[in-house]
Amino acid sequence: MTLKLLPQRLSVAPMLDWTDQHCRYFHRLMSQHAVLYTEMVTTGAIIHGKGDYLGYNEQEHPLVLQLGGSDPKDMATCAKLAEQRGYDAININVGCPSDRVQNGMFGACLMAQPQRVADCVKAMQDQVAIPITVKTRIGIDDSDEYQFLQDFVQMVAGAGCQQFVIHARKAWLKGLSPKENREVPPLNYARVYQLKQDFPTLDISINGGIKTLAEAATHLTQLDGVMIGREAYTNPYMLSEVDAQLYGDTHPVLSQHQLVRQMLPYIEQQMQQGARFWHIARHMLGLFQGLPGARQWRRLLSEQGHLSSATPALLEAALAKVPE
Repeated sequence: MTLKLLPQRLSVAPMLDWTDQHCRYFHRLMSQHAVLYTEMVTTGAIIHGKGDYLGYNEQEHPLVLQLGGSDPKDMATCAKLAEQRGYDAININVGCPSDRVQNGMFGACLMAQPQRVADCVKAMQDQVAIPITVKTRIGIDDSDEYQFLQDFVQMVAGAGCQQFVIHARKAWLKGLSPKENREVPPLNYARVYQLKQDFPTLDISINGGIKTLAEAATHLTQLDGVMIGREAYTNPYMLSEVDAQLYGDTHPVLSQHQLVRQMLPYIEQQMQQGARFWHIARHMLGLFQGLPGARQWRRLLSEQGHLSSATPALLEAALAKVPE
């Protein structure tokens, strides 16, 4: 059976402590087509945790759950739960280099265990009808020759995974922090292009260091998709051009001021349900990047937004600092 893949011409990377459901709701107001990802959620949290780790707003679709784990049975259990909750696809994290993740036996260290990743893919696909995808690096530590990446992809694809997101840097599992692992290992886009040439039937997206939609368009001449990470977070308004530039969809685009006003009822509703103002507003700090009044907008929200007394009125006061 050929599984219908979720097209991911442009996606926003899963980023721990960043791409929560408030962030994703905000991003969706700017692009109807970009594929959004949850932060990585571990199988342990879903199976044993007290909270609801699979919650999201219906408006967020198309939405992918990023899952951290390495036990095929647990991964299959979580895949089933995610499918029941309506997620559009599930992505296995084989890219995160943090110590905490290595100790839990998932993330980038799994590149050294392609058979285990393949077993997870198979166990999950046996349980669900939504696509199972893998996000990985181009290598780890001294295992950074192309053959290592090729062998990994071949084995995992052999288990039925048809969609890969490749972060075009290797990960150092020892000696570099997660932040350094996003910046220190050099980018190697050519290696990802090579992978697509060697596996033309696989759907391959590229991630790492991509800052503009013009760069994204260049990558799309060689690959199936582009995943943007920190730039989509620090300069979120770039997402408002995605639909027109990358999908040919010319629906009217909201201005930054209109976006803020659209967020107000959402913030009120979420605060009534117990959310804190800052947990939502922090995702909007970069909205006016490069414009007059942007610094005052950021300063007012940063200085007062985390106070327990902060309300949507603070957002309106900050908005007044930016000329319309």
